[in-house]
Amino acid sequence: MQMNDSQRIPASKEKVWAALNDPEILRRCIPGCQSLEMASPTEMTATVVLKVGPVKATFGGKVTLSDLDPPNSYRISGEGSGGIAGFAKGGAIVTLTSEAPDLTVLAYAVDAQIGGKLAQLGGRLIDSTARKLAGEFFKSFGEVVGGAAAVGV
Repeated sequence: MQMNDSQRIPASKEKVWAALNDPEILRRCIPGCQSLEMASPTEMTATVVLKVGPVKATFGGKVTLSDLDPPNSYRISGEGSGGIAGFAKGGAIVTLTSEAPDLTVLAYAVDAQIGGKLAQLGGRLIDSTARKLAGEFFKSFGEVVGGAAAVGV
């Protein structure tokens, strides 16, 4: 599954970058996130509860940041296991561009794979759920970082 999108956030690029590296802000914005802790400056562990169609599972996993180019871009990759529900792994390239001193465009390109019971649900359901979850994350992230004025591009 691949997905690309962007969002305007009414905040400076430096403020958006700091928020993308703040585990408390990320925890608040990730749908279903129960915990997110920094293991090192480039590694986090997370527990997320997700419902995809009829399958609800708790995923435990690890997230790694690489290709860091502060405050412009990074690659975030992760993998998690939801027991019998299956597994998910993938990553995203996140790029920040200043449109104005207090307006940043956050663009992302996601590539993900799933397996187990989740993979049996069908591509259309998985894609629509992934788009919904990404939309919820970036809407929440935009509101936390820049206030309610964040809008899609």
